[in-house]
Amino acid sequence: MSKKILVAEDDKFIAHAYKSALADAKYETMVAGDGRETLKLAQKFKPDLILLDLVMPIKNGFETLKDLRKDQATKDIPVIVLSNLGQESDIEQCEKYGIADYLVKSNVSMKDVIKCIKKALK
Repeated sequence: MSKKILVAEDDKFIAHAYKSALADAKYETMVAGDGRETLKLAQKFKPDLILLDLVMPIKNGFETLKDLRKDQATKDIPVIVLSNLGQESDIEQCEKYGIADYLVKSNVSMKDVIKCIKKALK
């Protein structure tokens, strides 16, 4: 059975690229375009891992991460933050919520993201 990944990304082009690459890597993938949808899909889809962008409409990634950790059903799902925000304060804020990793989009290839996912799912 393939692992399930929820991609929380509001940029449709980037979301499609992740979904396609993850499908090629044999992951079942769902995409959420904002924080509220991410929370709903996390409960319904029950992903094995969440790729979370921080800059999203309706509810940003910081708020979404905080809510994921508060909910009994989603609190233990590994989260890899995948954002263009790379400030130390942003990273520290996310690390408080026990993320699996923090990747800056502009600094990583799709291959690196897949490698990070495999490591987090072990």
